[in-house]
Order: sequence, then C-alpha cells, then structure tokens
Amino acid sequence: MDTSLTLLGLLGVDSGYGYDLKHSYDRWFGASKPLAFGQVYATLARLVRDGLIAVVGAETGSGPERKRYEITPEGRDRISQWLATPDAPVGPLRSNLFAKTIIALMLDDDAERLLDIQRAEHTDRMRKLRKVKKEGGLAEVLLADHALFHIEADLRWIDLTASRLNELREDVRS
Repeated sequence: MDTSLTLLGLLGVDSGYGYDLKHSYDRWFGASKPLAFGQVYATLARLVRDGLIAVVGAETGSGPERKRYEITPEGRDRISQWLATPDAPVGPLRSNLFAKTIIALMLDDDAERLLDIQRAEHTDRMRKLRKVKKEGGLAEVLLADHALFHIEADLRWIDLTASRLNELREDVRS
C-alpha cells in the first residue's frame, strides 16, 4: 500500500493535522501495522515539497508547532490518477517461498518440510484472520477476507508444488 497516496487521499476529504491524519490512517488501514508519527511527518514534508499539499495554518502551544495541511489541485489530480490506475492483479513473478523451495532442492535439503512449515504458518494466520472476521467491523472483515483469499491461493500453490516436488527435484538437478 502506498502510504503517501493514502495520506494524500485522507487530506482530500478534509484538511487536517499530522496527528489527526495518523489516527485516521490507523483506524482504516493500520490494524496490523499502525503508522509511526515520524513516517507521517516525513511523508507530509515530501507532499508539501512536491506541491501536492500545502500548509494552511499553524498553531503554537506548549509543544512543537502544529501545522494544518490541505490538498492542492495538483494533489487532487494525483489522487484521481491513482484511483483510475488499476493495481496489477499479481506481483512480479518472484516469490520468496518459490526461491526457498528451489534452493532447498538444489541443496538437497528437505523441501517437503519447508512446504509443511509454510502451510502451518498460513493455516495459523488464517485462524487469526477468521477471529478478526468474527470480532471486527466491516472494514476489518473486508481486509481479512482479502488476506484470506490470498492465503488460500498460496495454500493451493503449496499443495500443487508439494505434489510436483519429485518432478521439480529432477528439473533442478538437470
């Protein structure tokens, strides 16, 4: 997920302070990994530098100056472009698990065990996501569904690869 475009999109809804943006981001997108304040302010500084947002006010108090940010017309154009650009349905044809499987076979290591360990890790993650689905709101349920569908695809790949390990082992050795 592109943090800078997501924060820019949140500013497209209404102007705001970095503190408020961080909390809005975490509410909608940070369930598994909240955004660090330092990342928020560094991203805001880059967005200002790039002319996508502007500082529209500042308040002084006992702590650091609080700056209020607002999206610029250029920022709105960038968000429109982002929303109109489809995400690639599949990442690059590289996978850490695939690489581990091939290396395990090259080293004559136990590739079956590797796949079993990964299957168990995926199954454990699925169990945790199903709990999120039972306890979460709609946004959490939809995110959990997205992750579950990807895990299910990974599990199908693990099963298919496990069934073809002997053939793959021969291919690697040749």
